[in-house]
Amino acid sequence: MAKSEFHAGGDKPRIEINKSSKTPFWQHPQFNLILYLLFILLSFHFWGQAQEARRLEIPYSEFLQHVEKHEVAEAVITDKAIVGTLTETDPQTGEPKRFITVPLLANQELADKLAANGVRYTVRVGDNWLSQFFFNWVLPFGILFLVWGWIARNMGPLNKGFLNIGNRIHVHPEEGPKVTFGDIAGYEDVKQELRETVDFLKDPQRIRELGGRAPKGVLLLGPPGTGKTLFARAVAGEAGVPFFNISGSEFIEMFVGVGAARVRELFEQARAKAPCIIFIDEIDAIGRSRSAGMLGGGHDEREQTLNQLLTEMDGFDSSTGVVVMAATNRPEILDQALLRSGRFDRRIPVDKPDLATREGILRLYAGRMKLAADVDLRVVAARTPGFVGADLENICNEAAIFALRDNRHQVEMRDFEAAIDRVIAGPEARQRAMSPEEKRRVAVHESGHALVAVAMPTGDPVHRVTIIPRAIGALGFTLQLPVEEKLLSTPQEMKDQIAILLGGRAAEQLVLGEISSGASNDLEKASEIARTMVARLGMSEKLGPVVWGRQQQLQYLNSAQTVEERNFSEATAEAIDAEVRALVEEGEQRAREILQRCRERLDALAAELEEKESLDGEDVKRIIGDCAGR
Repeated sequence: MAKSEFHAGGDKPRIEINKSSKTPFWQHPQFNLILYLLFILLSFHFWGQAQEARRLEIPYSEFLQHVEKHEVAEAVITDKAIVGTLTETDPQTGEPKRFITVPLLANQELADKLAANGVRYTVRVGDNWLSQFFFNWVLPFGILFLVWGWIARNMGPLNKGFLNIGNRIHVHPEEGPKVTFGDIAGYEDVKQELRETVDFLKDPQRIRELGGRAPKGVLLLGPPGTGKTLFARAVAGEAGVPFFNISGSEFIEMFVGVGAARVRELFEQARAKAPCIIFIDEIDAIGRSRSAGMLGGGHDEREQTLNQLLTEMDGFDSSTGVVVMAATNRPEILDQALLRSGRFDRRIPVDKPDLATREGILRLYAGRMKLAADVDLRVVAARTPGFVGADLENICNEAAIFALRDNRHQVEMRDFEAAIDRVIAGPEARQRAMSPEEKRRVAVHESGHALVAVAMPTGDPVHRVTIIPRAIGALGFTLQLPVEEKLLSTPQEMKDQIAILLGGRAAEQLVLGEISSGASNDLEKASEIARTMVARLGMSEKLGPVVWGRQQQLQYLNSAQTVEERNFSEATAEAIDAEVRALVEEGEQRAREILQRCRERLDALAAELEEKESLDGEDVKRIIGDCAGR
């Protein structure tokens, strides 16, 4: 399911925990920092006074006598006084005696006498340690403090304490509307797995009587949009316990150690409200496999957070009634320590829904819509294989937008058809003008696909044919709907699919005398099917039941992203290429024979499609008739 708020009949009330009341001004960190700065300033002031008290005040004339006797080691001359040290040491401290004197006037004669007698001296005008401290330390740090305070106020959570996660955790209370398993269509196997978790929360004593223990962690695996968060909320709704909801990315901050502190705080709050459920969405943000030293370029903050999570899951007793649930669509990158027994004991796949489940989801979403009598949600479900709950919700929303665009008060079947076409192939681009020759070619091409699809023994029924251009580049498409969803394919079904894909190219060659670039995608798909049959499925008599080449799957939930490793000779590669070419040429020859046999029907179908731009399955059957012999 895509959005739990709809299934629950509206947004669930949420309360935020650890919301502090208005803090007195003397407890603000800014106020404390100001006090610290004043304390440091006063400390420097009194230290300076103490240093001044240790100096021996002498008359100016005596100072001149010391200078003439070479008894002055160094001197600092300002516009107010002369301070320095004598060559004579203090008998108590053993340090040179310090002196201070006030001159009548710092003149050139004095400077000459000091220089003639080898006295190292410095002249300063209007300078003292207090002004230096203020301008060099207090003022810059004060400006930095004000800038940091402004940034903290605008960043929000930082001025509340970056270690605090109370305002990030959402708790769904026990009272009020709840999401239950009755709000979720289909997925009976997933529900059965989760019902056992509900039983553990309601009555943990039952499993202990049998000598077992309740699982500490439940990991939901599935593509995005399949309803993993909704299932977690349904478990909390069925069990009637608090539901802590937080995303994995909310543990991570710029400061190392913050994530681990937030994990500790989360589990402390959960234990206080046990029995309850902790749900961590997108756990791969903190549960990614840890690197081995510098080889993997580790992330210290994420690894510390993961280590703390592992420690917390080991530390709490399953009898406390705290169950940690997590969701991810990338389980292949999770750390193995997170998946071992005793932590996430149960891993439940939440896969894409089948036909019956899609129909149930559509009925839930369509319950708030005003539907016309011609709407058949089963047909809509059949047209959306591979769609998840979020996609189906988008289909319903797009259909409502199409009805609103035409100022109609009900959503009709054509609105759902247009919505599906928009989601699959992109919005219509009628402004993209095609020349009469291009329009004729596209009509012939799509008619060839449709006619061969009707003629093939294992071909799925044609649902719709259109030559309306799409924004993503498609100039037309032929849509087939399966009678029932299949998990396996036979060699004959795959050969028929190759022939259907090449029907458009064969029609162009037959009717127009030459082919075009419009069949590039068809050739790519047909070649891929043929290569899979030969190299991966052992469906070639010449090469035998052998898998040629190894494939490394990069993502568990996206098998299309693979890396192939060649483990066969050049001779075998040539044989594979020859077999692939033979299968593709066989499919094209079959398509060409069907089109030649039904040439008149092909011309009639192309002409009507060119005129009307879109034809449904009934129109295609009416025009073709029994010519295909199916």
